[in-house]
Amino acid sequence: MGRVDEVFEILLHLEKKKREGVSAKDIASMLETDRSNISRYLNILHKEGKLEKIDGRPVLYKSINNDTNRVSRGGNSIVDSNNSLDKMVGATQSLAMPIQKAKAAIMYPPKGLHTLLLGETGVGKSMFAELMYQFAIESNIVRKNAPFIRFNCADYVDNPNLLTAQIFGVKKGAYTGADRDRDGLLTKADSGFIFLDEIHRLPPQGQEMLFTYIDNGFFRPLGETEKLIHVDVRIIAATTENPNSHLLKTFTRRIPMIITLPPIRDRSLSERYFLIETFIKEESHRLGKSIYINKNSIISYLLYDCPNNIGQLKSDIQLACAKAFLRYKSENGDYLIINQGDLPNHVRKGILSINDYRNEVDELLNTTYDIFKFNQHEEPPLLLNVDDNRSEDFYTAIEEKLESLKGSGIDEKDINEIINIDIESHFEKYIGSIYRRFDRTGISNVVNDNILQVAEEILLLAQKQLGKEFDEKIYFGLSFHLERSIERIKKGEKIYNPKLNSIRINYEEEFLFAMKIAKILDNKFHIETPVDEIGYLAMFFTTDSNKKFREEKPKVGVIVVMHGRSTASSMVEVANSLIGIEHAVALDMPLSMNPKIMYELTKDKVQQIDKGKGVVMLVDMGSLTTFGDMIWEETGIEVRTLEKVSTPMVLQVLRKVVMGYGLDEIIESLNKKDLYKDELPKKKIRKNIIVTACFTGDGASKKLKSVVETSLVDENIEIMAINIIDEEKLENRICRLSKEYNIIAIIATVNMDIGYIPFIPAIEVFKGYGINKLKKIIDEENMYMKVAESLKEHLTNLDGEEITRDIKYLIYSIENELEIEIISDAKIGIVLHISFLIDNLLAGVIPRKFEDLEIYRNLYEKEMNIIKESISFMEKKYKVSLGEDELAYILKLFLLNQNTV
Repeated sequence: MGRVDEVFEILLHLEKKKREGVSAKDIASMLETDRSNISRYLNILHKEGKLEKIDGRPVLYKSINNDTNRVSRGGNSIVDSNNSLDKMVGATQSLAMPIQKAKAAIMYPPKGLHTLLLGETGVGKSMFAELMYQFAIESNIVRKNAPFIRFNCADYVDNPNLLTAQIFGVKKGAYTGADRDRDGLLTKADSGFIFLDEIHRLPPQGQEMLFTYIDNGFFRPLGETEKLIHVDVRIIAATTENPNSHLLKTFTRRIPMIITLPPIRDRSLSERYFLIETFIKEESHRLGKSIYINKNSIISYLLYDCPNNIGQLKSDIQLACAKAFLRYKSENGDYLIINQGDLPNHVRKGILSINDYRNEVDELLNTTYDIFKFNQHEEPPLLLNVDDNRSEDFYTAIEEKLESLKGSGIDEKDINEIINIDIESHFEKYIGSIYRRFDRTGISNVVNDNILQVAEEILLLAQKQLGKEFDEKIYFGLSFHLERSIERIKKGEKIYNPKLNSIRINYEEEFLFAMKIAKILDNKFHIETPVDEIGYLAMFFTTDSNKKFREEKPKVGVIVVMHGRSTASSMVEVANSLIGIEHAVALDMPLSMNPKIMYELTKDKVQQIDKGKGVVMLVDMGSLTTFGDMIWEETGIEVRTLEKVSTPMVLQVLRKVVMGYGLDEIIESLNKKDLYKDELPKKKIRKNIIVTACFTGDGASKKLKSVVETSLVDENIEIMAINIIDEEKLENRICRLSKEYNIIAIIATVNMDIGYIPFIPAIEVFKGYGINKLKKIIDEENMYMKVAESLKEHLTNLDGEEITRDIKYLIYSIENELEIEIISDAKIGIVLHISFLIDNLLAGVIPRKFEDLEIYRNLYEKEMNIIKESISFMEKKYKVSLGEDELAYILKLFLLNQNTV
């Protein structure tokens, strides 16, 4: 019995006691399995018309006419649904009529009907024939060990005599080589079935002999003139020929039951999905391992042109599984996962049709997961569905999805990379389901009056401050949400919002308003609203009566392609994190990779990300600079290339993409001359300087200045030579200069440890390697400048340039105190972390807790004190207190990102 049928039988059993209806939880408890999977089975039964769905809390299901539901899922047969034919994919859809005919052919008295199966190559004629045989055994029409003989007439098409002899037998001497009497397959199939594939290949003589048997029940072997052989055999023939062709007219006249099997293009997407599921599970069983596959790959298999039908689909899936298995073994992976790169190229093109089938695909997959898990012991695959019509809060759905991923054996780091929860889609369905079930009278029966009053006050305040109209949909949804969220907060249950940063960036005004609302809720209900919950609250204010949600318009695609194992990935990770949207994609090109292979991978990725608006490709050097034009010419997708990519460049491009710039506008605004100029008027920018200093007179200081100027060619940096007689006044002088200039570094003949400005001894400059240090400092300074420019767009309470400069000084100071060197790219992450941290603290957001803080503090007591002392100047300046939890996070960032080279 299939899993769906098992769920249905349990529901029938339970509803004898629960006449009001049965919930997914009731069935899950009996089966000791995951409720979300049970919800999917119940939805399948509901779509098949077997169950009635009763909206409520929880959603309940009742059978529709128990007697009729006990019949086969494939038609109106009274045969138990636990039979081979009814287990076929599509038994209730495209194969319903073929299965009904097949059952009639098997059960027709007294000895059934011979059958001709028609259909294109790969539609599953052989499998259908074998399942007809299995059905005959299950229905006690033939004995359990009755023979089933398979024969493909095409195997002997070049030798008509031998072909005929194989089926009917041969008498000695009938033709050259017939040296003895031999029984044919028809004789061996006595009391059972014979399946004759490609029957149109049978020669005229063989056709006549076959028709003689069909009409009379006997035949003569080839060359026999006297002896008649009587057998009881059911014939199932198959052909790919057009039934209207002259060749087949004879067969269709003489064989009474004609069954046409549909090609895969005429079958529903749900049928194709279950075929995909079946084939991947077969490979999982063969490999003895669970197989993971990303959502885009599933979509590609659902939508690609598959001319050779089920057979080709199976082969294409096996090929992808083989590639994924090879990578899993060669890289000693923790789990086996299929991604787009493993799919044959013709399969990958399937995703290009997504716009034509988006609604069907969304309804079928009914999930926001990016990764599916298939295992031969699970049906259907893990992570497919959560009942979207139930009225439970977001938290339960999200936690269930996260727990499912964790339970699949994927570690937390990988979960963060592969999960992509579409909060807005879930949010819309949540509000819609509530609105359909309640009015203002009904909602007061299930939501506390205090919460209803607060919800009304909040929306009135939102209408005034945000200038929007909010209808009853939002009122009902917010009321239910507040009831559940307040309950969770009081119980100390964790609230997780995986798109918090994206919500904060994309709905900044609403997010700030939600923070004000959080304070109202805290005072009213004596709680502390966590920042993740503030993100959810903000979603209620992103809509008005005229527009349900902000529609996501297609954007220009962004792809970064660079040499190296992780260079592009690192840049994209920083850019996406800062902007707050997972839009840019990366491809890393190991130095050993053939450029032709890299080109194909890049072309495929461009095709995936293009939404009709073109793609900006950012590359570093070499052959990569030519890829864009070639892809443009080959695919027709407009690709523009920017060379000598840097993290700030990716940030600038991504920011303009998010702001809705078109492809031409982005390229025009990012020419070399104006690459990082802001469109808004700027305040006066302090000039960058390098200070050279000595105590022996101006001559030495000027000589040092000359060496540096000769080694550096940067018109944006000025070298300033100073002569310091009184060493004790050095820091005061530097402080005075820093108010007018941006001091990048100090070079001096004696040690001048200012603490927050990089120092290079003069002797190192004269020997040459000091210049390399200086160049690295300048590169990092450029990086800081570009990050500061981008932060201006995202910080609410801070000046991006000023906070970046302070954090730059902080990083240098902590590096010195801890005696470590931080990776340059990691410094960007530290700037972002501390910037948003202080910005949130100033906005009243409660900082997060550090897990096992006491243990960590005892382990790194000295380092914690260094962090605390170093950052104290920023706490005083910005009037915030970071607390030990955040100090521990900052220390962890430093310790995890040391340069070990």
